[in-house]
Amino acid sequence: MLAFDNGAPKGRLSASREGALTRRGFLHAAAFAAGSLVLGACSRQDTGSRSGGDDAGPATNRKGSQTKPLPPPAKFQEAPSLARLVEAGELPPVERRLPEHPYVIPHNWMTIGKYGGDLRLVTANTDGWDMKEYMYGHSLLRWLNDGLDLGPGLAESWESNEDASEWTFHFRKGLKWSDGHPWSTEDIMFWWEDMVLNEEFGEGIPDEARSGTGTIATFSAPDETTLVMTFDAPAPMVPEMIANWVNRGIAATWMEPKHYMQQFHPRYNKNVEENWTEVFDQKRNAMLNPEVPTMTGWRLVSRQEGRVAKFERNPYYWVVDREGNQLPYIDTLTFRAVDQPETRLLQIQTGQFDYVHGAFVGVELKDVSGLKSTQEKHQMDLIFWDSGSGTGSIFFFSQDYDDPKMRELIRTPAFRQALSLAYNREEVRKTIYFNTGELTTGGYGPKTREFHRGDGMEVYKKWRDSWVAYDPERAKAMLDEIGVVDRDGDGRREMPDGSRLVVRLDYPADIDPAGEHMQKNNLLKKSWDAIGIDTRLNPVPPTTFGDQWAQGKIMSTTAWETSTLTFGADLLWLMPMETSRWAPLQGQFYSLRGTPAEKEQLDVDPYKRTPPRMEPEPGGPVDRLWKLADRARVETDALARDSLFWEMVKIHIEEGPFIMGAVANFPRIELVKKGLRNVPTREQTALGGLVNDWHHPTPAVYDPEAWYWES
Repeated sequence: MLAFDNGAPKGRLSASREGALTRRGFLHAAAFAAGSLVLGACSRQDTGSRSGGDDAGPATNRKGSQTKPLPPPAKFQEAPSLARLVEAGELPPVERRLPEHPYVIPHNWMTIGKYGGDLRLVTANTDGWDMKEYMYGHSLLRWLNDGLDLGPGLAESWESNEDASEWTFHFRKGLKWSDGHPWSTEDIMFWWEDMVLNEEFGEGIPDEARSGTGTIATFSAPDETTLVMTFDAPAPMVPEMIANWVNRGIAATWMEPKHYMQQFHPRYNKNVEENWTEVFDQKRNAMLNPEVPTMTGWRLVSRQEGRVAKFERNPYYWVVDREGNQLPYIDTLTFRAVDQPETRLLQIQTGQFDYVHGAFVGVELKDVSGLKSTQEKHQMDLIFWDSGSGTGSIFFFSQDYDDPKMRELIRTPAFRQALSLAYNREEVRKTIYFNTGELTTGGYGPKTREFHRGDGMEVYKKWRDSWVAYDPERAKAMLDEIGVVDRDGDGRREMPDGSRLVVRLDYPADIDPAGEHMQKNNLLKKSWDAIGIDTRLNPVPPTTFGDQWAQGKIMSTTAWETSTLTFGADLLWLMPMETSRWAPLQGQFYSLRGTPAEKEQLDVDPYKRTPPRMEPEPGGPVDRLWKLADRARVETDALARDSLFWEMVKIHIEEGPFIMGAVANFPRIELVKKGLRNVPTREQTALGGLVNDWHHPTPAVYDPEAWYWES
């Protein structure tokens, strides 16, 4: 199955802890001094526009996007290649291919473009996860202004009843799949009834389909353009959750072309094979199967496994520019797979690609010097979008570690607070992030939506600064107070009972030894060794890391990061809800709340339950976090809901840190070929960009369908 992953928080690459988590780590050596000089201005990048050319007019310097939907133009135009097909009678006129009210791109930086050309892109493989992030076409709603605003997508409008227990979505009339077949709410109901609720297929229930109490919504489609979601309790955050992701292959699917996919489903075809779920998954993947219809701006036309994937314009794409030109402007996309990081960087430097989203292919800050020195060859401008990260490379203990004595120490706030004060983050910032970003204790990042209303930014700063000061002397005094002292004079501190204390920095063994996470791990070890904590690097087989973590057998995680667009749509770092974060057994218990399993095996050792799971301590931090979240999920007033989130943050400040960061909001690299227009600079985006959180699908949110070649 294409599993619904509720988290995906790691940079732009966190499909799983194994593999994808490590790709940010590929880096080539570059002189630190040269890199620092180049990167000194990353956070205040020059304001010259590159989106529309020197003569593109004042629109190129305008910031952000319109929040009110733009009216559709009176008439429409199309690409010359499509006009020829219309003239030959092979394609309906553009007016019949577009919906009655097409979506009009609202970005203020955008200039009217030209049709034609190919865009050469690089990927690590042709399996499609990153390729999907270029196309927002399956989204009901869209994020605008770096997550500050919600805009329409396939749904033209939406509303709820007074207590937000029923949501109604009104879709554009006349939408069509890429094969010309009408799109309708039947395609959503096919997904819901025949994939999500089908126990054999079992895609999984997305958060947006649960009420504030966790129960599953009822879906109904009164007509072809109306969808109603009915909940048993208020569900005020549904629109925010629906705007997340690109859908259909990353997170919840939300729709499939029923007219095509029903032939592979046993409800509609009794002759399907026994392994129908595998065939169904293969056939529905628009990154692998050129025949499956899509709603995105480009559709797959050919593919060579592990080498090349070619996409061409979708003649039925439902989006236009302000003058009525049907998008996309660019005819074709060519993704070329280069699996070796060194070869990939060399090909980038020699000009074999037109646009590079650094976070997808491991181009990092220490590569800037080399990219600058080879600019005459690759002919690409370097621009920097903010990562939005709340931590940079992270460290966190497992609050559910299976050794009782160590678990008790880990759950002692003063122990974690002392380690945080002993952490020389400035050294990490200088060495890894080239003096960019901002030092942080570790938490949600500065782009998180709730921080931008009310007193949110003040709350963010308190969390960021709570245990960030580098004060090893205070750290040592705090450790002394809780009995973590050197009892035998060997320079190493022992447990309060005098037994040996070892802190392990655990990580998947296949991460890049020269990458961001290992560099940070070495510096973290240096900091903690200096105060007498025996700190050891511990590689773990990547294929077993997730299972061992879920069972409480691993002490810490060190190869991840936190990026969160909204509290409302992503509480996963704030409290345990599943097994991958800072309290895995308690997270497993939470995931079973409201099910019969919640009351089962309560007399069994938590580590021997199936699956291993643990109730939170009554009145403890996790118990209180859960109760606050339960209230927040049904609170319909946004500011009152924020106040509940701030109470949750207060627990992190006073009884944390539960997650330990180093540098927040460092910049990410974008490489843009000279002559490629409408790619926004940092200054043209509303908040400087937001790259790292999958909920905010970058670059799709900046509509690559509107990028064009100047000549």
